Amino acid sequence: MLYPLATLEADKLNAIQNLEKEIGSPVVALAGIDANTANLTDDKLKKLQDLENELDVVLVAVRPS
Repeated sequence: MLYPLATLEADKLNAIQNLEKEIGSPVVALAGIDANTANLTDDKLKKLQDLENELDVVLVAVRPS
């Protein structure tokens, strides 16, 4: 399962903004999507992790469809 930022309609965005004001903290809305992650060899996983560290992002290898 992956969790990208959610696309929100105006009413949902307003509800979240109201909650942020009420709790005094920013809130991030994420949407769950199904994804089949790739089975990587240790060498390939190391390459992925090295690039994650270099770019300061999270990378997920998925199986081609």
